[in-house]
Order: sequence, then structure tokens, then C-alpha cells
Amino acid sequence: MSAWSYSGLKTFQQCPKKYYHLKVAKDIKDTGSEATIYGKELHKAAEDYVRDNVPIPPQFAFIQATLDALKNIPGEKLCEIELGVAKHDGKLSACGFNDKNAWYRGIADLLIINGDEGYLVDYKSSKNAKYADLKQLDLLAAAVFTHYPEIKSLKSALIFIVSNEFVNKEHSAHHRLAYFEHVRFDLERLEIAMQTGVWNAVAGPLCGWCPVKTCPNYRERRK
Repeated sequence: MSAWSYSGLKTFQQCPKKYYHLKVAKDIKDTGSEATIYGKELHKAAEDYVRDNVPIPPQFAFIQATLDALKNIPGEKLCEIELGVAKHDGKLSACGFNDKNAWYRGIADLLIINGDEGYLVDYKSSKNAKYADLKQLDLLAAAVFTHYPEIKSLKSALIFIVSNEFVNKEHSAHHRLAYFEHVRFDLERLEIAMQTGVWNAVAGPLCGWCPVKTCPNYRERRK
């Protein structure tokens, strides 16, 4: 099976047909919505400020207090770290993000390393934490433990910067393999789809925003 990511797996859960066009056939490109473009700009502002002390643009001034608190945490700060994980005979090993043998790919917005302890942060630009999914933190934590074996424990958080909400979790290197088990069912479904070539469309409330406009479930949303 080709490499997968948290966002890709979420797309497959939402609609296998959408996943096929975006990730397998790659015959359709998702140019993103205003919300996703806003999120990318916010992430870039946070990265530049934490890593290089680049002043935060005025439209994102509200994130400075949160970022200052993160900068005050002792330790080496790594921004937008690309983490590739290879899997062979059930064993995980670190690999390059774009390596052909990559099994999982994830990007940590901020990783702070302080001895055998670490802090893992993922910024969220959505309005609130109502639909927070901690599986993303589990997967990133497993990748961090794989790449940095000196880290034994992680304090991780989804930080919803707009609503100033924090969804926290603690991770241990002892459970590194178990964190990937949380998505095994969906990975098995994805592997079956890859083997059979069956990518069923699923109708849902987000069909109007889907870039796969040739799908029979697509309906032009009202302005």
C-alpha cells in the first residue's frame, strides 16, 4: 500500500471516491477553500515567528500570546517537521518524508525537545474544538518516538488558536506501536480498496464543497 497520512485517511473515511481522484488517480486537484487558505497563512505566520522571530502579520496578532507561551517552554524548537515512517514485518523505522518506502507521513507543526521529554503541538484554525480528533496526535507522537528515540514522553496538544482552546494528551514511547492501531480498521479498508479498485462514492453534507464534480452525488451548493 502506498504511503498514507492522517488527512488522507480522513478523506477516505469521508468518501473513497474522493480519495481515489485526489490521492490515487490524481486527476483532480483540490485548490482549497477560503478557510483552508486562511489556515495555511496562519500556520506560516506561527512557523516564521517561533523559528525566526519574524513579526506576526496584523491580521494574526491574536495568536501572539499563545506563541509566546510556547516559545518560553525550555528546549530545542523544531517547526513544520516532516516525519516519514516505514513499516516492515510489523516493525517501524524512521525514513525520509518522500522516501519510496514510506508507509506513514505526518508533519508536526511544532516539536519541542527537552532531554527525554517533548512537547508536540498542532495548530488548528477552525472556530472551536467541537470536532477535535486526538488520533492525529497519536499518529504524530508515534512518528516522533520513531525519529527521536531519546524522547520517552510527550505532552501533546491540538491548539485551536481562534477560540483559544487546548485539547491535551500525554504520550509514552512504550505505546508507540499501539498508537497506529487506532486507525487499523480504516487502513484495512483502504488497502482493500487499493487491491480491488472499488472506490464507492458516499453522499454527505460536504458534497457541495467536493472538487470531484463528476460524481453523481455532487450538487452545486447555493450561494
